[in-house]
Parts: sequence; structure tokens; C-alpha cells
Amino acid sequence: MARSDRLFRLLHAMRQMPAPMTAARLAEETGVSLRSLYRDIDSLRAAGAQIEGERGYGYRLVEDTALPPQMLDRDEMEALALGMAEIRAMGDKTLARAAESVLAKIGATLPEGRAQQLFHAVSQVYRPDAPLRSHADMDRIRTACFDERALRIDYCDKDGARTTRTVLPLAVMYTERCLTLLAWCTLREAFRMFRGDRIVTVEDGGHSFRPHRAALLRDYLARLNASDAPAP
Repeated sequence: MARSDRLFRLLHAMRQMPAPMTAARLAEETGVSLRSLYRDIDSLRAAGAQIEGERGYGYRLVEDTALPPQMLDRDEMEALALGMAEIRAMGDKTLARAAESVLAKIGATLPEGRAQQLFHAVSQVYRPDAPLRSHADMDRIRTACFDERALRIDYCDKDGARTTRTVLPLAVMYTERCLTLLAWCTLREAFRMFRGDRIVTVEDGGHSFRPHRAALLRDYLARLNASDAPAP
């Protein structure tokens, strides 16, 4: 691993892990030896990162000069914390990890008092019901949306009839009860919604539809707002 990548991983770990962090725990998290970890901490300190602690006592990242300072007021921090909590409650493990990472990175740029307000926000989320349902590989679907790659899916409709379709994935919609793929269906030659809990298999469709995703999505959302699109 390149040294720059190793230092970045160490900084990221120190942003996310609760302090104080032992050297052994940091070495395990970043995949280096204790000797390398001590050298890396010295390098980060030399670069301006304010890290409290020493060998045998644990470490704490006080100020991270790798990130610019953030000026967020109390309501902005409440909104951020609430939004990230909503994401963690949705049941999407990948985005839940990303939400934790976002909070850690932003918290690292705040003064200590402000950071505590962010991590101990007044606004909370309570979702006693089951998280959003999806049997599909949502990571793969999101990647296809980003990369503007067609997908081939096996899909069961509400009556249990199964079809194989090639679709152009445009966005993932988070509704109250399930994750839904918004896409252009080449079988129906129309915009369609595909519920994540009814998508049986997901495979690469074999071709790109770049750069049309943004225009197609704008068109589809306009139709949704006009209530012209069929329900999933």
C-alpha cells in the first residue's frame, strides 16, 4: 500500500473510531504493524494534524488539518444528523456505513463543542417497523446508475408472473415500504418502476446508455410529478 493511502486510511479511522484509540486497535484497523503505525502518527503530526496521546495510553484526533473547517449553525447540524439517522434506519447497509463516514468526516472539521452537538443531536429517528424491503443487489444497481450501464433483470410482478427485461437504470427511490428502481424498460419501451423486493436477479446488460441518464431522469421525474407514471 502506498504511504499516502496508508496515512489517509489512518486519518479516516481516527475520525470514525471512539477515542481514545489504542495503537493496537489502529494498527489492526489500518492493516499495518505497530512500528509502522507509530511512524505514521508522527508523520500526521508533522503535517499539522493535532493528535493527543502517546504509546500505551491511546490516541485522540483533536484537529484534522486535512479537512477544511466547517461553519455550521445548530439547526444545520440538527438537519445533518437527522438526515444521516434516516439513512441508517432505512436498512441499506452500504448507505448506512456511508452515513457514519459522512458524520465522522464533518465532525472532524468542527470545533470540539460543535462536534459534540453533532454527535449528540436533539433530533432522533425511531423506526420500530422493518426496514425498507429489497431482495435485489442495490449496490450493483446504484453502480449501474452512476456508470450509466444497462441492466438485465428477472422481475416478478404483483401476480407472481416472472419476466426478463433489459432496463436503463435511472435512480433508486426510497418510498415508505420498499426500495424502487426507476428505469426505462426496453421491453415495454416506457418508463417503469421496479420494486426492489420483486427483482430476483441483476446482471450487466452489456451496453452503456451514457450520456442520456440525466435527461431521461428529468423526463421521468416530470411525468411522476404530473402523475402520469404507472405505480410499481
